[in-house]
Amino acid sequence: MELTWHGHSTWRVVVDDTHLLIDPFFDNPKTSLDPEDVESPDYVLLTHGHADHIAHAPAFPDATLVSTPEITAYMAEEHGMEDAIGMNIGGTVECGDAFVTMHRADHTSGLNTSYEYEAGMPTGYIVSDKKPTQESDPDATAFYHAGDTGLMTEMRDVVGPFLEPDAAAVPVGDHYTMGPTQAAIAVDWLDVDYAFPMHYDSFPPIEIDTDDFVREVRATGSDAEVVVLDGDESFTLE
Repeated sequence: MELTWHGHSTWRVVVDDTHLLIDPFFDNPKTSLDPEDVESPDYVLLTHGHADHIAHAPAFPDATLVSTPEITAYMAEEHGMEDAIGMNIGGTVECGDAFVTMHRADHTSGLNTSYEYEAGMPTGYIVSDKKPTQESDPDATAFYHAGDTGLMTEMRDVVGPFLEPDAAAVPVGDHYTMGPTQAAIAVDWLDVDYAFPMHYDSFPPIEIDTDDFVREVRATGSDAEVVVLDGDESFTLE
């Protein structure tokens, strides 16, 4: 599985021959790319309705959209993205060679339009190369995109032990999401091998020193390796 961070919460995840793009937002200082520079994905996954997570989804009209039914309905009506999979929390859908499981996130969600749209609950995704079951599979590989979230015990009680991510991208910018301290606790609870900070430095309120996150993860006693990617940098998860 190949993971590429394009800044903010934008990730490209490649599972075998399937390309997924999560929360496309290229107006951030960590990427040098514009949407037209990016290879069109097979699937675009949206965690919630805030503009810094859905802004550039319409730039990929050939992709299949995956999100809550509320957001897929909005994107179809307002942006013509009618090829969509509307799913909900707790569900798993097959997306090409990948399995996508939706989990809740503790945040808000809204669509900045002149009309009233219900965006549903904010979410995160676990992307895996095998369908999650109660039987642990040592050959499976899974990546958890936590979305915009605060610390929640579901990370310790559900996501970590049952969905078994090998790596997690967690927001660390504080102010709107977890900061380094709570994000580090999330990493410890998830019991992942690799932790990637995201959702930081995009705007003044979420500018941080990622060394703080590294220190906080160590302070929990977690064995996770913190990987601070540059924008548009890739990591191979095996």
